[in-house]
Amino acid sequence: MTCEEDRRRLAQLIKDRALRFGEFTLASGQKSSYYIDGKQVSLDGEGLYLLASQILEHLPPEVEAVGGMAIGADPIAGAVVALAAGRGRPLDAFIVRKQPKERGTRQQVEGPLEQGVRVAVLEDVITTGGSTLRAIEALQREYDAQVMCVITMVDRLQGARENLAAEGFELTALFEITELGVTPPEDPEP
Repeated sequence: MTCEEDRRRLAQLIKDRALRFGEFTLASGQKSSYYIDGKQVSLDGEGLYLLASQILEHLPPEVEAVGGMAIGADPIAGAVVALAAGRGRPLDAFIVRKQPKERGTRQQVEGPLEQGVRVAVLEDVITTGGSTLRAIEALQREYDAQVMCVITMVDRLQGARENLAAEGFELTALFEITELGVTPPEDPEP
């Protein structure tokens, strides 16, 4: 398949497997009439392969490591580095815990990272960007990481791009929610 065919197939998998309608409370605290369970795509063999392939197409060449907030980014980061290795591109993966570990190294970020590492932060679905900014804060605190970009499978179009830009970070969305046939609310409930 071509890159565009892969993209269309990934969109179809998101619509068929991950997109649900009803009443939901999001990680941001917002109420929503729809939910995207990204793990329904990122834990499926075909979905994960297509997702990793699309991310590699958008990954800047200077990026040395990829990862994000546990648990949503974990399978994605693993697939991206494995696929990259198969294509001759060395990359490392990392995991950002919600809280620092209470034993051992007491780290919040796990992975074979060096100080000053250039990273891409990955998300399955992004709403306001709050958890992404917390992950970035941990990466900068523990590794003085240089965040080259943030890449998400789906942007819900509820402020993430603007919130990340206000802090100096660029968001690349493989899909905006409108491309999946959903209209985001104009004034989301807090």
